[in-house]
Amino acid sequence: MPARDGLRPQRLYAVPRRQVTAALTAPVTRRLVVTDAGYSPAPARFEVSRPAGSRQTVVICAGGSGWADVGGNRHRIGAGAALVIPAGTPHAYGGSPSSPWTVWWCHLRGSDVPELVEALGAPVVPIRNLDRAVALADEIVARLARDEDSPGRLVGVSGAAWKLLTQLIADRASAPSPAEDPLERAMDYLASRLDGTVRVPELAALVGVSPSHLTTLFRRATGGGVHAYQTTLRMERARLLLTTTEATVSEIARDVGYGDPFHFSRQFRQLHAMSPTDYRRTTPPKLILE
Repeated sequence: MPARDGLRPQRLYAVPRRQVTAALTAPVTRRLVVTDAGYSPAPARFEVSRPAGSRQTVVICAGGSGWADVGGNRHRIGAGAALVIPAGTPHAYGGSPSSPWTVWWCHLRGSDVPELVEALGAPVVPIRNLDRAVALADEIVARLARDEDSPGRLVGVSGAAWKLLTQLIADRASAPSPAEDPLERAMDYLASRLDGTVRVPELAALVGVSPSHLTTLFRRATGGGVHAYQTTLRMERARLLLTTTEATVSEIARDVGYGDPFHFSRQFRQLHAMSPTDYRRTTPPKLILE
């Protein structure tokens, strides 16, 4: 893809399967090998749905924001965070329309990868040194871009991926507990209750802050209030269901917390300049990869 408006182009590289097979039996790369990697700058669209899961996946968000459904749980991914998904876990993720994300990503295999991913714990990891993480992710993509058919190329890629994962593990170990962050707790609560009504005073009491302080936290983090954030989550979920399922508009409305499908359709049209039905008809299905 050519660069436009001064943006770096979107990049995607996949290691041929025969090379992956050979790497998985080689002394170094059998422990960790990168099978695919890429870079997607804002505002390029980058959304993925994998109902059956895939290989271990690492996504580095360097700018903007996005969302992820991992194993049935909803997560928000902001700039300076990594999304880490274990192999075989059903998931979907994508960028926010209001704040498109810039991401680096890679898929991993190897005997040590499950243990490294397990050490990261929760799917979303805060990154303490974003510049270093981005540099390592970019090194992975750049090395794969080299037209080389040699074991040394994949060894170098594996080394960068190993450094990236161990940095994320160290960042996870030194990060404050999400239970200590009222904003993260509130966001997680909203994401888990898209089909219900949540009042700001009740949510504030749940996370231990005043309603006005909670509103301030949301405005600083998202640019909008609590209800605006909840609407964003609901619409992200609705778009995913419209493009990955055959559920009716009424069923989707109920799933995302709208008892009245007409109210849902009006809200959807207000944000997307088209009805849910038109969105389903004009939007290609989400990318589904093995």
